[in-house]
Amino acid sequence: MNLRLRSLIFMGAAALLALVAGCASTDDALSNDNLAVAAGFKVITPAKPDQQALLAKLPKDKVSPVTYKGTTYYVVPDSMNNLAYVGGAPQYEAYQRLRVQKQLSNNNLEAAQMNEDAMDWGAWGGWGAPAFVGFRR
Repeated sequence: MNLRLRSLIFMGAAALLALVAGCASTDDALSNDNLAVAAGFKVITPAKPDQQALLAKLPKDKVSPVTYKGTTYYVVPDSMNNLAYVGGAPQYEAYQRLRVQKQLSNNNLEAAQMNEDAMDWGAWGGWGAPAFVGFRR
């Protein structure tokens, strides 16, 4: 029975690790797009040749100010999908706030993980150590 319990715990830990790794990789790839949409940017598919040329010139994964017909827009290009996320000044300010909040959240998560890793349980061993064997009957 002890072997079954250990193998069940091991399989559960492996499944949890795979889930966390899968979520982390997709989150990084889509973070700018998700933040732009959450900030109110509109998804535009460039149809005109001048729009497509402008999209190709913009740096990837960065918000770029673009003046089009006398108005300043902020654009996040997604050249792989031939899309552009376009917003005005209010959307850009919301995007910056969301980006700072996400960075703070990531920093807090990283600090918590480092604190957990740094904890030295020593001889006690944490929960479930052999010291609790004496309570069994």
